[in-house]
Amino acid sequence: GVFRSGRRDMALRCVASLAAERQPRCPRLLRPAREGTVRWSSAAKASAVKMNEKASREKILTLESMNPLVKALEYAVRGPIVLKAGEIEKELRKGIKKPFTEVIKANIGDAHAMGQRPITFLRQVVALCTYPNLLDSPSFPEDAKKRARRILQGCGGNSLGSYTASQGINCIREDVASYIERRDGGVPADPDNIYLTTGASDGITSILKILVSGGGKSRTGVMIPIPQYPLYSAAISDLDAIQVNYYLDEENCWALNVNELRRSLYEAKSYCNPKVLCIINPGNPTGQVQSRKCIEDVIHFAWEEKLFLLADEVYQDNVYSEGCQFHSFKKILYEMGPEYYNNVELASFHSTSKGYMGECGYRGGYMEVLNLHPDIKGQLVKLLSVRLCPPVSGQAALDVVVNPPVPGEESYAQFIKEKESVLNNLAKKAKIAEDMINEVPGFHCNPLQGAMYAFPRIFIPSKAIEEAKAHKMAPDMFYCMKLLEETGLCVVPGSGFGQKEGTYHFRMTILPPAEKLKILLEKVKDFHMKFLEKYA
Repeated sequence: GVFRSGRRDMALRCVASLAAERQPRCPRLLRPAREGTVRWSSAAKASAVKMNEKASREKILTLESMNPLVKALEYAVRGPIVLKAGEIEKELRKGIKKPFTEVIKANIGDAHAMGQRPITFLRQVVALCTYPNLLDSPSFPEDAKKRARRILQGCGGNSLGSYTASQGINCIREDVASYIERRDGGVPADPDNIYLTTGASDGITSILKILVSGGGKSRTGVMIPIPQYPLYSAAISDLDAIQVNYYLDEENCWALNVNELRRSLYEAKSYCNPKVLCIINPGNPTGQVQSRKCIEDVIHFAWEEKLFLLADEVYQDNVYSEGCQFHSFKKILYEMGPEYYNNVELASFHSTSKGYMGECGYRGGYMEVLNLHPDIKGQLVKLLSVRLCPPVSGQAALDVVVNPPVPGEESYAQFIKEKESVLNNLAKKAKIAEDMINEVPGFHCNPLQGAMYAFPRIFIPSKAIEEAKAHKMAPDMFYCMKLLEETGLCVVPGSGFGQKEGTYHFRMTILPPAEKLKILLEKVKDFHMKFLEKYA
């Protein structure tokens, strides 16, 4: 049978006593170490372990019995290569010698982990909300206190520790709507269409969950860019929806071509019901910024083909290249006229995790959803209510993003200085990464117009491809694993994002400080030259 608590202890003591009786001439093998404790003989331990093994029964949850959709799910940015990086870090802490002294995790856009300093005003407001006694402190500026008091007034019991409405704190949704109106040059925004989320990821998965339906050839198809951010393929897999790939044009700076959308859509109609089109702008992992004309073409295509649009716009502050500008899908949709604006169903997403803020850990974000059927609005709120509410500290952090200091307020000068410093440094590092990567023989990197990553195409010799196959690994996974083991640099293989057959890439963040980034890129160059020499 299965022993529980006291019964298990009693059973183990009985086993120990039996073992002692069988060895009467060896009293030292089992004797009290001190009152209330037992020193086990090796024979007693072995017997106890054996009895425990017999007592245990088959597990209910196994790889064979678990949810197959979860087992099939993959998330490359925290996949096998990151697990290997963790193992190497443990070995370094134990003093095991490596050709390097630290692991650099350039696999994910975690700004603060890479040394970016928090925005002072954002942290002040969140601190005041978290510990309201600080509202009496002269160390905090009045404009931060004013925002904190307003947020706390929207919380139950004036406490950040209370639940909020599932849609989020009302005054923060009002601030989000005002922010969208300012960003889009006066295009109206309704707080009732704003839903605060646990980062952008929560909003994306929630919308997909409510969109997916049908079975067989009528199962919902979700069109996603390739390369894509692996959240999309993971969510689609988890929902048992159908992934429909459309390819960005690498030869044309990862441009989105409507003819490719049309090809992808019409082919997919033979095996599913494509009704969702996902756009990432600026691109992740590709870093391109969509032109106004491209966005107009996409909106017209979605209107024409009756597709629900998802616009992932979390990198809207991260635009670096001259001649590039962020245009929100909401703004362009409005300017295309009422036939489009009143009919195209659009969900757009933003987050505190990227931009100049880099506040990944607060898990703050929002989505604006337009033209939902009134009955579906209620269903969406019901779905969101299952998780009660987004993290309230994340909601407070988001409020600072959408309601920052304005000219005339005492924190404005410092806020603008810190914001511009972060964005200027990112622009500088984007250029450094692009130039240094393109100096490596066998590498090609498109201009990093926006976002936080380089996604170079890499040449892998056929001999290395054969060795990768022998290890049952994708060639670029094999390459990235070797890079990690020899340099300590952790990047994500392009196969985790999707890529055209026969091409290989990796994604690395540009977030490390500029001088450190240069050193890392020199390491990549040195490694690649040795790799080519070994596998030529």
